[in-house]
Amino acid sequence: MTLDSPSSSTPRSPDQTSPGAGSLQNAGSMTVNTAIQCGSGKLSTSGTADLTLETLAESAHTSALRVVAMGGGTGLSTLLRGLKWYVASPSPATAGSPAAQPHGDCPPLISDLAAVVTVTDDGGSSGRLRKDFNILPPGDLRNCMVALSEDETLLTRLFCHRFRSGEGLEGHSFGNLFVAALAEITGDFAQAIKLSSQVLATRGHIYPATISNVSLSARMDDGSVVHGETNITASKHRIAQLILEPADAVPLPETLDALARADLITIGPGSLYTSLITNLLVKGIPEALAAARGTRVYVCNLMTQANESLNLTASQHIERIYEHTGGPIFDYVLVNTAPVSEELRTRYASEGAAPIEADIDRIEALGVRVIVGDFAAEGSVLRHDADCVARTLMQIGIASQARRSAD
Repeated sequence: MTLDSPSSSTPRSPDQTSPGAGSLQNAGSMTVNTAIQCGSGKLSTSGTADLTLETLAESAHTSALRVVAMGGGTGLSTLLRGLKWYVASPSPATAGSPAAQPHGDCPPLISDLAAVVTVTDDGGSSGRLRKDFNILPPGDLRNCMVALSEDETLLTRLFCHRFRSGEGLEGHSFGNLFVAALAEITGDFAQAIKLSSQVLATRGHIYPATISNVSLSARMDDGSVVHGETNITASKHRIAQLILEPADAVPLPETLDALARADLITIGPGSLYTSLITNLLVKGIPEALAAARGTRVYVCNLMTQANESLNLTASQHIERIYEHTGGPIFDYVLVNTAPVSEELRTRYASEGAAPIEADIDRIEALGVRVIVGDFAAEGSVLRHDADCVARTLMQIGIASQARRSAD
Protein backbone atom coordinates (compact mmCIF):
# COMPACT_ATOMS: atom_id res chain seq x y z
CA MET A 1 0.00 0.00 0.00
CA THR A 2 1.33 3.44 -0.94
CA LEU A 3 1.12 5.90 1.90
CA ASP A 4 0.99 9.62 1.15
CA SER A 5 1.85 12.33 3.66
CA PRO A 6 -1.04 13.98 5.54
CA SER A 7 -0.47 17.24 3.75
CA SER A 8 -0.97 15.67 0.34
CA SER A 9 -3.85 13.27 0.89
CA THR A 10 -5.68 14.30 4.06
CA PRO A 11 -7.95 17.36 4.32
CA ARG A 12 -6.18 19.68 6.76
CA SER A 13 -6.55 23.21 7.98
CA PRO A 14 -3.82 25.75 7.07
CA ASP A 15 -2.00 25.29 10.39
CA GLN A 16 -0.73 21.89 9.34
CA THR A 17 2.24 23.21 7.37
CA SER A 18 5.12 21.01 8.44
CA PRO A 19 7.76 22.72 10.58
CA GLY A 20 10.18 19.86 10.02
CA ALA A 21 10.75 16.79 12.12
CA GLY A 22 11.76 17.26 15.70
CA SER A 23 10.50 20.80 16.26
CA LEU A 24 7.33 22.86 16.45
CA GLN A 25 7.12 26.38 15.11
CA ASN A 26 4.36 28.81 16.02
CA ALA A 27 3.43 32.03 14.27
CA GLY A 28 5.60 34.15 16.54
CA SER A 29 8.80 32.29 15.57
CA MET A 30 8.80 30.47 18.91
CA THR A 31 10.44 27.07 18.60
CA VAL A 32 9.53 24.37 21.09
CA ASN A 33 12.58 22.16 21.36
CA THR A 34 11.33 18.59 21.50
CA ALA A 35 14.53 17.30 23.07
CA ILE A 36 13.19 18.56 26.40
CA GLN A 37 13.83 17.16 29.81
CA CYS A 38 10.30 16.06 30.66
CA GLY A 39 10.61 16.26 34.39
CA SER A 40 11.80 19.86 34.48
CA GLY A 41 8.50 21.55 33.63
CA LYS A 42 10.32 23.89 31.25
CA LEU A 43 11.03 24.10 27.54
CA SER A 44 13.43 26.04 25.38
CA THR A 45 12.18 28.89 23.18
CA SER A 46 14.46 30.17 20.42
CA GLY A 47 17.30 28.52 22.32
CA THR A 48 17.67 31.45 24.74
CA ALA A 49 14.97 31.32 27.42
CA ASP A 50 13.05 28.85 29.54
CA LEU A 51 9.29 29.14 29.95
CA THR A 52 6.79 27.19 31.98
CA LEU A 53 3.81 25.76 30.13
CA GLU A 54 1.57 28.46 31.59
CA THR A 55 3.88 31.25 30.44
CA LEU A 56 4.20 29.68 27.01
CA ALA A 57 0.41 29.56 26.65
CA GLU A 58 0.14 33.21 27.67
CA SER A 59 2.93 34.36 25.35
CA ALA A 60 1.44 32.43 22.45
CA HIS A 61 -1.99 33.98 23.16
CA THR A 62 -3.71 30.60 23.03
CA SER A 63 -7.00 29.60 24.62
CA ALA A 64 -7.53 26.42 26.60
CA LEU A 65 -7.26 23.24 24.56
CA ARG A 66 -9.99 20.78 23.63
CA VAL A 67 -8.44 17.33 23.79
CA VAL A 68 -9.63 13.89 22.67
CA ALA A 69 -7.74 10.74 23.73
CA MET A 70 -8.54 7.46 21.97
CA GLY A 71 -7.57 3.93 22.94
CA GLY A 72 -8.19 1.34 25.61
CA GLY A 73 -6.58 -0.91 28.15
CA THR A 74 -3.86 0.22 30.54
CA GLY A 75 -2.32 2.59 28.00
CA LEU A 76 -5.26 4.98 27.75
CA SER A 77 -5.95 5.08 31.49
CA THR A 78 -2.24 5.80 32.12
CA LEU A 79 -2.28 8.73 29.68
CA LEU A 80 -5.50 10.13 31.19
CA ARG A 81 -3.89 10.18 34.63
CA GLY A 82 -1.37 12.65 33.24
CA LEU A 83 -3.75 14.77 31.18
CA LYS A 84 -6.39 15.23 33.87
CA TRP A 85 -4.21 17.57 35.95
CA TYR A 86 -4.43 20.15 33.16
CA VAL A 87 -8.23 20.21 33.53
CA ALA A 88 -9.81 22.33 36.27
CA SER A 89 -11.38 20.30 39.07
CA PRO A 90 -15.09 19.64 38.35
CA SER A 91 -15.95 20.04 42.03
CA PRO A 92 -15.60 23.57 43.51
CA ALA A 93 -15.67 22.04 46.99
CA THR A 94 -12.53 20.01 46.31
CA ALA A 95 -10.75 22.22 43.79
CA GLY A 96 -8.39 23.68 46.36
CA SER A 97 -7.76 20.54 48.35
CA PRO A 98 -4.38 18.75 48.25
CA ALA A 99 -6.08 15.59 46.96
CA ALA A 100 -7.59 17.50 44.06
CA GLN A 101 -4.38 19.30 43.09
CA PRO A 102 -1.36 17.06 43.79
CA HIS A 103 0.31 18.43 40.64
CA GLY A 104 0.42 22.06 41.68
CA ASP A 105 2.62 23.00 38.70
CA CYS A 106 0.00 22.02 36.11
CA PRO A 107 -1.89 25.06 34.79
CA PRO A 108 -5.49 24.55 33.58
CA LEU A 109 -4.61 24.31 29.89
CA ILE A 110 -7.47 21.95 28.91
CA SER A 111 -11.02 23.26 28.67
CA ASP A 112 -12.52 19.95 27.58
CA LEU A 113 -11.10 16.43 27.79
CA ALA A 114 -12.84 13.45 26.17
CA ALA A 115 -11.80 9.80 26.14
CA VAL A 116 -13.02 7.48 23.37
CA VAL A 117 -12.70 3.93 24.65
CA THR A 118 -12.69 0.51 23.00
CA VAL A 119 -15.63 -1.82 23.79
CA THR A 120 -14.64 -5.20 22.34
CA ASP A 121 -13.37 -6.95 25.50
CA ASP A 122 -15.00 -10.34 26.04
CA GLY A 123 -12.94 -11.75 28.90
CA GLY A 124 -12.88 -11.56 32.70
CA SER A 125 -15.51 -9.63 34.65
CA SER A 126 -16.45 -7.54 31.60
CA GLY A 127 -16.99 -10.63 29.47
CA ARG A 128 -19.20 -12.26 32.09
CA LEU A 129 -21.36 -9.15 32.46
CA ARG A 130 -21.55 -8.80 28.71
CA LYS A 131 -22.88 -12.35 28.42
CA ASP A 132 -25.23 -12.22 31.43
CA PHE A 133 -26.72 -8.75 30.88
CA ASN A 134 -26.22 -8.22 27.14
CA ILE A 135 -24.35 -4.95 27.75
CA LEU A 136 -21.12 -3.58 26.41
CA PRO A 137 -18.00 -4.49 28.40
CA PRO A 138 -17.54 -1.88 31.15
CA GLY A 139 -13.96 -2.69 32.20
CA ASP A 140 -11.90 -0.30 30.05
CA LEU A 141 -14.47 2.45 30.52
CA ARG A 142 -14.37 1.95 34.30
CA ASN A 143 -10.57 2.17 34.29
CA CYS A 144 -10.78 5.47 32.42
CA MET A 145 -13.35 6.83 34.86
CA VAL A 146 -11.08 5.94 37.77
CA ALA A 147 -8.09 7.50 35.98
CA LEU A 148 -9.97 10.77 35.49
CA SER A 149 -11.45 10.90 39.00
CA GLU A 150 -10.23 12.86 42.01
CA ASP A 151 -7.52 10.54 43.29
CA GLU A 152 -7.16 8.77 46.63
CA THR A 153 -10.83 8.90 47.57
CA LEU A 154 -12.72 6.00 49.10
CA LEU A 155 -15.19 6.04 46.21
CA THR A 156 -12.42 5.66 43.64
CA ARG A 157 -10.92 2.76 45.56
CA LEU A 158 -14.38 1.22 45.79
CA PHE A 159 -14.77 1.32 42.00
CA CYS A 160 -11.43 -0.49 41.71
CA HIS A 161 -12.33 -3.18 44.26
CA ARG A 162 -12.44 -6.72 42.90
CA PHE A 163 -14.28 -9.39 44.89
CA ARG A 164 -11.97 -12.20 45.99
CA SER A 165 -14.69 -14.69 46.92
CA GLY A 166 -18.42 -15.29 46.79
CA GLU A 167 -20.40 -17.40 44.37
CA GLY A 168 -21.14 -15.31 41.30
CA LEU A 169 -19.17 -12.34 42.68
CA GLU A 170 -15.62 -13.65 42.72
CA GLY A 171 -13.50 -11.88 40.12
CA HIS A 172 -16.03 -9.12 39.48
CA SER A 173 -15.08 -5.47 39.89
CA PHE A 174 -17.46 -3.36 41.94
CA GLY A 175 -17.19 -0.60 39.35
CA ASN A 176 -18.23 -2.99 36.58
CA LEU A 177 -21.25 -4.10 38.62
CA PHE A 178 -22.15 -0.47 39.32
CA VAL A 179 -22.12 0.39 35.61
CA ALA A 180 -24.13 -2.75 34.81
CA ALA A 181 -26.74 -1.79 37.41
CA LEU A 182 -27.04 1.75 36.04
CA ALA A 183 -27.33 0.40 32.50
CA GLU A 184 -30.21 -1.83 33.60
CA ILE A 185 -31.91 1.02 35.47
CA THR A 186 -31.57 3.58 32.67
CA GLY A 187 -31.78 1.21 29.72
CA ASP A 188 -28.98 3.22 28.16
CA PHE A 189 -25.33 2.12 28.45
CA ALA A 190 -23.92 5.49 27.37
CA GLN A 191 -26.07 7.22 30.00
CA ALA A 192 -24.83 4.74 32.60
CA ILE A 193 -21.24 5.72 31.80
CA LYS A 194 -22.13 9.41 32.04
CA LEU A 195 -23.82 8.99 35.42
CA SER A 196 -20.97 6.88 36.77
CA SER A 197 -18.52 9.58 35.69
CA GLN A 198 -20.55 12.17 37.59
CA VAL A 199 -20.44 10.03 40.72
CA LEU A 200 -16.64 9.91 40.48
CA ALA A 201 -16.39 13.63 39.60
CA THR A 202 -14.22 12.87 36.59
CA ARG A 203 -12.23 15.61 34.90
CA GLY A 204 -13.52 14.77 31.44
CA HIS A 205 -16.10 12.99 29.34
CA ILE A 206 -15.91 9.28 28.55
CA TYR A 207 -17.50 7.85 25.42
CA PRO A 208 -17.63 4.22 24.31
CA ALA A 209 -16.27 3.93 20.76
CA THR A 210 -19.71 2.66 19.76
CA ILE A 211 -22.84 1.53 21.58
CA SER A 212 -23.41 -1.28 19.08
CA ASN A 213 -22.85 -4.79 20.44
CA VAL A 214 -19.59 -5.28 18.56
CA SER A 215 -17.08 -8.11 18.57
CA LEU A 216 -13.70 -8.70 16.98
CA SER A 217 -12.48 -11.25 14.47
CA ALA A 218 -8.98 -11.48 13.06
CA ARG A 219 -7.48 -12.99 9.96
CA MET A 220 -4.15 -14.45 11.02
CA ASP A 221 -0.94 -14.79 9.05
CA ASP A 222 -1.67 -18.47 8.34
CA GLY A 223 -5.03 -17.61 6.73
CA SER A 224 -7.16 -18.77 9.67
CA VAL A 225 -9.88 -16.57 11.18
CA VAL A 226 -10.14 -16.27 14.95
CA HIS A 227 -13.28 -14.89 16.62
CA GLY A 228 -13.40 -12.94 19.88
CA GLU A 229 -10.81 -10.65 21.48
CA THR A 230 -9.77 -13.21 24.11
CA ASN A 231 -9.17 -15.89 21.48
CA ILE A 232 -7.33 -13.45 19.24
CA THR A 233 -5.00 -12.44 22.06
CA ALA A 234 -4.38 -16.09 22.96
CA SER A 235 -3.58 -17.14 19.38
CA LYS A 236 0.00 -18.11 18.57
CA HIS A 237 -0.29 -16.60 15.08
CA ARG A 238 0.32 -13.01 14.04
CA ILE A 239 -2.67 -10.79 13.23
CA ALA A 240 -2.84 -9.85 9.56
CA GLN A 241 -6.19 -8.05 9.54
CA LEU A 242 -8.63 -7.05 12.27
CA ILE A 243 -12.37 -7.15 11.55
CA LEU A 244 -15.15 -5.45 13.52
CA GLU A 245 -18.55 -7.13 13.54
CA PRO A 246 -20.99 -5.71 12.67
CA ALA A 247 -19.03 -3.63 10.17
CA ASP A 248 -21.65 -0.84 10.16
CA ALA A 249 -21.28 0.00 13.87
CA VAL A 250 -21.30 3.79 14.29
CA PRO A 251 -19.90 6.10 16.98
CA LEU A 252 -21.88 8.32 19.30
CA PRO A 253 -22.67 11.77 17.84
CA GLU A 254 -20.80 13.24 20.83
CA THR A 255 -17.65 11.43 19.72
CA LEU A 256 -17.78 12.85 16.20
CA ASP A 257 -18.49 16.32 17.56
CA ALA A 258 -15.56 16.08 20.00
CA LEU A 259 -13.20 15.03 17.18
CA ALA A 260 -14.40 17.86 14.93
CA ARG A 261 -13.88 20.48 17.66
CA ALA A 262 -10.64 19.12 19.14
CA ASP A 263 -7.40 21.09 19.14
CA LEU A 264 -5.41 17.95 20.01
CA ILE A 265 -6.24 14.29 19.33
CA THR A 266 -4.17 11.44 20.73
CA ILE A 267 -4.23 7.77 19.81
CA GLY A 268 -2.38 5.31 22.04
CA PRO A 269 -0.56 3.99 23.83
CA GLY A 270 -2.17 0.55 23.89
CA SER A 271 -2.24 -2.86 22.25
CA LEU A 272 -1.87 -2.16 18.53
CA TYR A 273 -4.87 -4.13 17.34
CA THR A 274 -7.17 -4.81 20.30
CA SER A 275 -6.93 -1.36 21.93
CA LEU A 276 -6.18 1.03 19.05
CA ILE A 277 -7.17 -0.32 15.65
CA THR A 278 -10.46 -1.66 17.03
CA ASN A 279 -11.61 1.97 17.63
CA LEU A 280 -10.54 2.95 14.12
CA LEU A 281 -12.79 0.29 12.56
CA VAL A 282 -15.93 2.04 13.80
CA LYS A 283 -17.68 3.55 10.79
CA GLY A 284 -17.00 7.28 10.51
CA ILE A 285 -14.06 7.43 12.91
CA PRO A 286 -11.28 7.30 10.27
CA GLU A 287 -13.06 9.91 8.19
CA ALA A 288 -13.48 12.16 11.24
CA LEU A 289 -9.79 11.85 12.03
CA ALA A 290 -8.79 12.60 8.44
CA ALA A 291 -10.94 15.74 8.41
CA ALA A 292 -10.09 16.88 11.94
CA ARG A 293 -8.71 20.42 12.35
CA GLY A 294 -6.79 19.48 15.47
CA THR A 295 -3.25 18.14 15.67
CA ARG A 296 -3.21 14.31 15.67
CA VAL A 297 -0.57 12.54 17.75
CA TYR A 298 0.25 8.85 17.95
CA VAL A 299 1.78 7.84 21.29
CA CYS A 300 3.82 4.80 20.35
CA ASN A 301 4.10 1.83 22.68
CA LEU A 302 7.30 1.20 24.61
CA MET A 303 7.58 -2.54 23.93
CA THR A 304 6.42 -4.94 21.25
CA GLN A 305 3.64 -7.34 22.26
CA ALA A 306 3.17 -11.02 21.61
CA ASN A 307 0.72 -11.77 18.81
CA GLU A 308 0.01 -8.10 18.07
CA SER A 309 3.31 -6.40 17.29
CA LEU A 310 6.32 -8.68 17.76
CA ASN A 311 9.34 -7.40 15.79
CA LEU A 312 7.45 -4.35 14.50
CA THR A 313 9.30 -1.03 14.45
CA ALA A 314 7.61 2.28 15.28
CA SER A 315 7.02 3.04 11.59
CA GLN A 316 5.51 -0.41 11.06
CA HIS A 317 3.03 0.27 13.88
CA ILE A 318 1.91 3.34 11.96
CA GLU A 319 1.73 1.40 8.70
CA ARG A 320 -0.49 -1.29 10.29
CA ILE A 321 -2.83 1.42 11.51
CA TYR A 322 -2.95 3.09 8.09
CA GLU A 323 -3.74 -0.25 6.46
CA HIS A 324 -6.95 -0.33 8.51
CA THR A 325 -7.88 3.36 8.24
CA GLY A 326 -7.25 3.53 4.51
CA GLY A 327 -4.94 6.54 4.75
CA PRO A 328 -2.81 8.79 6.96
CA ILE A 329 -4.26 10.09 10.23
CA PHE A 330 -1.19 11.27 12.19
CA ASP A 331 0.76 14.52 12.27
CA TYR A 332 3.17 13.60 15.06
CA VAL A 333 4.39 10.51 16.87
CA LEU A 334 5.93 10.31 20.34
CA VAL A 335 8.60 7.60 20.48
CA ASN A 336 10.62 6.57 23.51
CA THR A 337 14.38 6.42 22.88
CA ALA A 338 15.56 6.03 26.47
CA PRO A 339 17.20 2.68 27.30
CA VAL A 340 15.25 0.01 29.18
CA SER A 341 16.98 -1.67 32.13
CA GLU A 342 18.52 -5.07 31.53
CA GLU A 343 16.27 -6.58 34.20
CA LEU A 344 13.07 -5.51 32.44
CA ARG A 345 14.44 -6.37 28.99
CA THR A 346 15.14 -9.91 30.21
CA ARG A 347 11.68 -10.23 31.74
CA TYR A 348 9.95 -9.06 28.58
CA ALA A 349 12.22 -11.19 26.39
CA SER A 350 10.72 -14.29 27.98
CA GLU A 351 7.50 -13.31 26.17
CA GLY A 352 9.33 -12.47 22.96
CA ALA A 353 8.87 -8.74 23.54
CA ALA A 354 11.53 -6.07 23.08
CA PRO A 355 11.79 -2.25 23.05
CA ILE A 356 10.27 -0.77 19.91
CA GLU A 357 12.85 0.50 17.44
CA ALA A 358 12.57 4.22 16.71
CA ASP A 359 13.23 4.10 12.96
CA ILE A 360 12.92 7.84 12.56
CA ASP A 361 13.77 8.09 8.85
CA ARG A 362 11.03 5.62 7.91
CA ILE A 363 8.51 7.43 10.11
CA GLU A 364 9.34 10.76 8.47
CA ALA A 365 8.98 9.12 5.06
CA LEU A 366 5.35 8.47 6.02
CA GLY A 367 4.83 12.22 6.49
CA VAL A 368 4.75 11.99 10.30
CA ARG A 369 6.91 14.27 12.44
CA VAL A 370 8.84 12.52 15.20
CA ILE A 371 9.25 13.59 18.81
CA VAL A 372 11.70 11.44 20.75
CA GLY A 373 12.46 11.44 24.45
CA ASP A 374 12.47 9.54 27.71
CA PHE A 375 8.79 8.69 28.03
CA ALA A 376 9.15 5.55 30.14
CA ALA A 377 8.66 4.87 33.85
CA GLU A 378 10.15 1.65 35.18
CA GLY A 379 8.66 -0.40 37.99
CA SER A 380 7.66 -4.03 38.18
CA VAL A 381 6.49 -3.44 34.59
CA LEU A 382 7.32 -0.77 32.03
CA ARG A 383 4.72 1.97 31.63
CA HIS A 384 4.63 5.39 30.04
CA ASP A 385 5.51 8.26 32.34
CA ALA A 386 2.05 9.87 32.40
CA ASP A 387 3.28 13.29 33.52
CA CYS A 388 6.08 13.43 30.96
CA VAL A 389 3.85 12.40 28.06
CA ALA A 390 1.05 14.76 29.12
CA ARG A 391 3.46 17.70 29.40
CA THR A 392 4.88 16.99 25.95
CA LEU A 393 1.38 16.78 24.49
CA MET A 394 0.50 20.13 26.06
CA GLN A 395 3.55 21.66 24.39
CA ILE A 396 2.47 20.27 21.02
CA GLY A 397 -1.09 21.48 21.55
CA ILE A 398 -0.11 25.01 22.55
CA ALA A 399 2.32 25.45 19.64
CA SER A 400 -0.12 24.01 17.11
CA GLN A 401 -2.97 26.18 18.36
CA ALA A 402 -0.76 29.26 18.12
CA ARG A 403 -0.09 28.50 14.45
CA ARG A 404 -3.80 28.07 13.77
CA SER A 405 -4.60 31.35 15.50
CA ALA A 406 -2.03 33.19 13.42
CA ASP A 407 -3.36 31.72 10.19
